[in-house]
Amino acid sequence: MMTVRDSSFPSSSATTMRADAAIKFCDTTLRDGEQAPGVAFTAAEKLAIAAALDAIGVHQIEAGIPAMGVTERDVLREILATAPRAEIVGWCRADHRDVEAAASCGIVTAHLTIPVSDLHLKSKLERDRAWARRRVSDCVKDATDRGMRVSVGMEDASRADDGFVTDLAGELRELGVTRLRWADTVGLLDPVSAYDRLGRLVRAVPGPWEIHAHDDFGLATANTIAAVQAGFTWVSTTVLGLGERAGNAPIEEVAMALRHLLKLPVDLDTTSFRTLARLVSRAAGRPLPAGKAVVGESVFAHESGIHVHGILRHPATYEPFDPAEVGGRRRLTVGKHSGRASVRHALEQCGIEADESELEPLVEQVRIAATKHKRGLGSRDFHELLGRVEMPAPRAGIPTSEEQV
Repeated sequence: MMTVRDSSFPSSSATTMRADAAIKFCDTTLRDGEQAPGVAFTAAEKLAIAAALDAIGVHQIEAGIPAMGVTERDVLREILATAPRAEIVGWCRADHRDVEAAASCGIVTAHLTIPVSDLHLKSKLERDRAWARRRVSDCVKDATDRGMRVSVGMEDASRADDGFVTDLAGELRELGVTRLRWADTVGLLDPVSAYDRLGRLVRAVPGPWEIHAHDDFGLATANTIAAVQAGFTWVSTTVLGLGERAGNAPIEEVAMALRHLLKLPVDLDTTSFRTLARLVSRAAGRPLPAGKAVVGESVFAHESGIHVHGILRHPATYEPFDPAEVGGRRRLTVGKHSGRASVRHALEQCGIEADESELEPLVEQVRIAATKHKRGLGSRDFHELLGRVEMPAPRAGIPTSEEQV
């Protein structure tokens, strides 16, 4: 494997905005992420993930559901006992029993959720808007009377009447709710309409708003970014987008998009993103796709001849940011789509200098071998190939590892 180090990328921390304008992250990997079908974290895994999220600087960790039972509450107590810098949040339904469960394990920050769409209220609960208004208000008062900080999530807000959501939000603000979460529960929002719709909401009910986007149509990150552009100051994320059905907005995608597309300060240690992704992938029992945006193994790998030619001249030609920013490194792979620049660079790594007349036949042999193997060539493959063609003697030994050259 060849790692190219350079300083040709501008500093990602450069911004004209004040540092206190950084968007805040509430990560719900341990709650919504674990609700993904087939995912069940052990207590040790939950503690490890909580510690890793805390270490990168996540502002809030939605660590679980106290009402799930004794085991869940015990883990929440253990997480709290580690004295994390992040605020630990217990997720609750708008139900007095859930509030009691949260209080019993020492939770001081509770997130209460209430359905706000008529579809959810009528079909799921056989209730109406008036009931929802009374129920959530009573539970907020119950939690605040216990000394808790309370945020409220509006479930299925994207299919709710905006007038009802606005009115309810205003009432909750008056009750001292610290933040309101607008949930696109089944991922039906689109970023173009989201910008206008959520902007009107923020103007009507000023104060901290959080976007909780689902990825059913692959738009969770886009909708999260649109919400921030509209004035939302908190984002709800999970590592790798783990969550119900198609999942949630991935923390790694949202953070890097905020930093590089919106030029907003992001006060997370993004250099630990790849390590964090591997931790959650193992705990969830879900392979990390090679092409996963930001943290996949292949997102900074280059094979195509024109790409490698550009990368060797100036990495920013085919990379949106320095791989080191997310704990990654660049790989130049010799394979079917390699050109002369790729092969010449691979030869140089082996201490071999070749002229143009020697390169072209070797490029053809590389393409034939890569097609046969159906993958890029590892160092051993490349070594064996060089042994079958007439090339100048190397100045230094040829790598013998299985990594791609």
